[in-house]
Amino acid sequence: MDVAVLSPPADSEATRLGFNVLSRFFEHFKLPFTGLGVNTKKLKEKPDEVKRMIKAALRANRFVRQNREGTIQTLMDWVHVDRESAAATYDSTWRIFSEDGNIAESGLRLVIDQGRQAMKIDRPVAIEEVADFAPLREAQKGLGIKGR
Repeated sequence: MDVAVLSPPADSEATRLGFNVLSRFFEHFKLPFTGLGVNTKKLKEKPDEVKRMIKAALRANRFVRQNREGTIQTLMDWVHVDRESAAATYDSTWRIFSEDGNIAESGLRLVIDQGRQAMKIDRPVAIEEVADFAPLREAQKGLGIKGR
C-alpha cells in the first residue's frame, strides 16, 4: 500500500509501523467538524436553553484546546482506550476544536453547497437561510469571548 486515509488513532499506529503522515485534513480544509444544530421552533421557544448548550460546547472546546492532559484522561475514561491511543488521538485532532465557536465561512459554504447538490436544489442558498449566529454571539459575550 502506498497511501491510506486514516483517522486517529489509526494514523499513529501506522506511524509506528513505519508509515509517514503526509497531511492532515484540517490543514487543507476548513470544514466544520463539530457543531450544534437546533430547529427554529426550539430556538424561538427556548433560547436560554440553546444559549446554555452553546456555552457548554464553547467551554468544552476551550478545555480540549487548553488542557491536553485532562482531555487525554477524558478520552481514556470515556472511549476506554489506552493512554498512548488517547494521546495520539488528541495530538492529531485538537486543532479542529474551535476555541471561540466560530466556523470558517468557506467551510460552511462547502457544506451548504454539498447539501444543496444532494437535495437537487438549483438555486443558491445563502448562509443566513441555514445558520443563525446570534445565539453564538450572545454565548460568546456571556463568556467574555470576542467573536469574529
